[in-house]
Amino acid sequence: MPRLWIALLGLPLLAHAADDKDQIVTDRPDFVESSNVVGAGRFQIETSVALERNKANGIKERTYSTPTLLRFGLSDTLEARIETDGHMRVVTNDLGAGTRQTDNGYADVSLGVKWHVADEQGARPSMGILAHVDLDSGSAPFRAAGKGGSLRLAAEWELPNDFGLGIMPGIAWQRNDQGERYTSGIFGIVLGKEWSERCRTFIEYAAPQIAKGRNGGSVSTFDIGGAYLVTDTVQVDTALSRGLNKNTPDWSWTLGLSIKF
Repeated sequence: MPRLWIALLGLPLLAHAADDKDQIVTDRPDFVESSNVVGAGRFQIETSVALERNKANGIKERTYSTPTLLRFGLSDTLEARIETDGHMRVVTNDLGAGTRQTDNGYADVSLGVKWHVADEQGARPSMGILAHVDLDSGSAPFRAAGKGGSLRLAAEWELPNDFGLGIMPGIAWQRNDQGERYTSGIFGIVLGKEWSERCRTFIEYAAPQIAKGRNGGSVSTFDIGGAYLVTDTVQVDTALSRGLNKNTPDWSWTLGLSIKF
């Protein structure tokens, strides 16, 4: 599975990538995806390390992962995507029993496409449609109960004073722990601010899953973060998320590196 060091192997190619004037646009670190694609013949890797912490009902859990997205430009309006949470490590402490369990392995892989439908024009936002198929391909502790998928719409508006607004509604279909298929909602809204040509920050509400309790319930977070362009084709970023209900980890944090070739 892709890891952070895979991106570092591409650093010698940056001299070639920098010949192109187009600036990297990523789908991270916020939850709401960009409406843009990477461009014909281009390749982009967006990788990171992430930590989640949660404490509930006498159980304390820490989850470490390496979320990674690979993007391949098929045309100026279409890209192919491979996405995974990468290597996983979950440490669970039962505070009442005084026991500790550690699970290691790899997350499932998702295959998808993104289609840039329209540029922003007047009141119409820049729009992209994302379709993904989730494969039950991970290690046993992290493997989903069956194959799933999602369909999302990313819409973005440029606002005065270098602000930007993005929304992402969608639907997902998957199986619960009993193997029953169900459909859930997806929603995110993000407000971003460009402080310079290279630095931006954002605040966001994200709901990766809107579902009934028997299907895991709804998951929602409040997120803040920022990104900085080291060069036109290299971005570093970070984000911090606070869980808003009992179904969501209390805190999560990510630190990312993205490179466009």
